[in-house]
Amino acid sequence: MLLAIDNGNTNVKFALVDAEGTIVQRWRIATDAKRTADEYAVWLDRLLEMEGHSRSAVTAVVIASVVPRALHNLQELAQKYFKVDALIGGRAPVEWGIALKVDEPKALGADRAVNAIAAQALEPGDKIVISFGTATTFDHIGADGAYLGGSIATGVSLSLDALYNAAAMLPRIAIEPPPGTSVIGRDTVSQMQIGIYWGYVSMIEGMIARMKAEIARPVKVIATGGLAPLFQRHADLFDRIEPDLTLKGIALLYANRDQGS
Repeated sequence: MLLAIDNGNTNVKFALVDAEGTIVQRWRIATDAKRTADEYAVWLDRLLEMEGHSRSAVTAVVIASVVPRALHNLQELAQKYFKVDALIGGRAPVEWGIALKVDEPKALGADRAVNAIAAQALEPGDKIVISFGTATTFDHIGADGAYLGGSIATGVSLSLDALYNAAAMLPRIAIEPPPGTSVIGRDTVSQMQIGIYWGYVSMIEGMIARMKAEIARPVKVIATGGLAPLFQRHADLFDRIEPDLTLKGIALLYANRDQGS
């Protein structure tokens, strides 16, 4: 089986992928550039055992990383404990295989590239991919699968942290929709909930509308990330939600490695 690793800014996500490309197990751990290969191995060994798997079942490791300082220890994990050399997304033999039609293609985050690959496999035509993570990103994927650009906004959790850390009298609150649909709160907590939730809904709606107007062709909206269902619950924003979009893109990188992609 393939071990797909999505090394993100907030979490490192691991997935076991079978020969048919199906994700059979997934786990996550907080990103820490200082976490050693040995620590990853102890943690993964226990999880593999709990789900009835063993290290020997893993025959390949592919990593998509946006945290360069954490990459070495993940590569060491593959070499020391899985006895394979990890393949790195964007480098031969798992190059992106899609056109990156932007001014600085080398600066594009690996997560956004693999999201584009997965989105192209899911939907024909033009796509807008919205990813809710440390940042909230909006990406345009062309009908031919090319990455055509996008935008980056502050992530929801970062916005809440900024409010809490910078304003002495504001409490720390959970990310959740406020009760009802009113956007006029009567107390501090409800006002914060309204500002974050409906403020982000308005931003998402506005960005989708502007991108659709600029693309000027039929387009599907695909969302990924843990907060996507929360925003979809009270506002019909997306055509589909794909929680494993990034991991699926990593699996496709490996599956297409012999096709010159």
